[in-house]
Amino acid sequence: MRDRRHEAALTAFGKALAEEFGPRVVRVNTISPGAVRTAMWESPDGYGAALARSMGVTQEQLLAQIPAAMGMTTGRLLEPSEVAAAITYLASPLAASMSGTDLLIDGGSVKAV
Repeated sequence: MRDRRHEAALTAFGKALAEEFGPRVVRVNTISPGAVRTAMWESPDGYGAALARSMGVTQEQLLAQIPAAMGMTTGRLLEPSEVAAAITYLASPLAASMSGTDLLIDGGSVKAV
């Protein structure tokens, strides 16, 4: 589903930007979302439908299996509003001291090592 190398590269890029522009009072943070309930997964002509067909299951079955397959401890896909709330928080004065942070919002699919 997610390519961890690309995710790591983008996170590192965000951290480098935060270091470079932090002294100019510019905050740079990144969000690393897991599988989000969007048209990509739910549309009859989207990626989720094509993946379900290739696996020989219905799209509904695929959507029900994704959380467990990705190890999401919440047992469900993220809602777009949850990701939007995280972005809103990072852009708000409440997070004024956060810079170079990668906020992982993935339903618990990334496990600590």
